[in-house]
Amino acid sequence: MKKLALPIAAALALAACSQNAQNESAEAANATAADASAATGEAVEDVDAATENAFGSAEQSVDQAGRSIENGADATGAAIGNGADAVADATRNAMTRAGKAIED
Repeated sequence: MKKLALPIAAALALAACSQNAQNESAEAANATAADASAATGEAVEDVDAATENAFGSAEQSVDQAGRSIENGADATGAAIGNGADAVADATRNAMTRAGKAIED
């Protein structure tokens, strides 16, 4: 009986260690999975934020380009209007002088 007690005690100790080791391995695996999940979630949030920032910057650039085009068109229209007024004034003055020259 004493000869059986030692191997039985050793087997029980080994079984207990095995269960403890299995529990610790499972806990480590769960912790690793939780860390990986958290890291993945953070990465997704970072990508979402970067995408949102990129779209925001692109939208601002397009808005600024639109304002620049509008300002350029306004300035061109004003310059054409001013040039047309100057031509009209010059033509009127030339005609006035020509009419006075004919009268004299």
